[in-house]
Amino acid sequence: MNRYTGRSLVIEIVLIAVAALFMIPFLVLVSVALRDPNGTTGFLGFTWPLEFSNLATAFTQSQMGPALVTSLVITGVSVALVILVSATAGYTLARRTERWSKGMFYLFLTGFLFPGQLALVPLYLTFSKLGLVGNPVAVILIDTAASLPFAIFLYTAFLRELAPDYEEAATIDGASPWRMFWSVVFPLVRPVTGTVGILSSLSIWNDFLHPLLYLTGGSSRTAPLAVYTFVGEFSSNWPLVFSALIVSVIPILIAYFLMQRFIMRGFASGLKG
Repeated sequence: MNRYTGRSLVIEIVLIAVAALFMIPFLVLVSVALRDPNGTTGFLGFTWPLEFSNLATAFTQSQMGPALVTSLVITGVSVALVILVSATAGYTLARRTERWSKGMFYLFLTGFLFPGQLALVPLYLTFSKLGLVGNPVAVILIDTAASLPFAIFLYTAFLRELAPDYEEAATIDGASPWRMFWSVVFPLVRPVTGTVGILSSLSIWNDFLHPLLYLTGGSSRTAPLAVYTFVGEFSSNWPLVFSALIVSVIPILIAYFLMQRFIMRGFASGLKG
């Protein structure tokens, strides 16, 4: 029986049109990045021939190599801390039945209510007194704290729906609480771990404000700051800006495509709670 109907054809055409619409910003990004500043623009701003040398120029002049390494270190350490802290906190909040556990859960959720910009001045003064301004450690601490509320929410919601049978069996076998968590519980929350990992990575990798403030005066800078090299007060070299932008997002895009299947699993698991 052929189930392909006229309605299916219309839906496919609409979906293709929507997908093409969402591709326009990407095409504009590529067209500007590969544009000859002295050439005549064509459809969507493309110039012919395409200036692929802009990518190499942007990479070299912005010192994107060291910036990518700094971004990888900050993102990797921050995401590892977010997963470690939020997984253990979520497990405690989900399995504890005392009154304080529910109150602590809602206390963590208040992190959604207050924008991080409210604490910029006191945090900057604190890190300045500690001698951490210009040090990537300051950015790691800030980005980790900013990612915790949502991560704790996902882990707690998932674990509340997870039956404790395996944990009880591990306890009977003599496993310590720490061994039970890492050997039994943590492997079961892999969908949430994947979701937290990729969403936190995207947020931390693209963070511009915190590195701009807390890496001032130091020798380190992140990929977004390297892109900002070509933006001036009176003029901007947009082909190089967009070329540097393309180079800077390649690592995080690779990570996203490798882990995207975990995102929907984690969201579905969290929303059930």
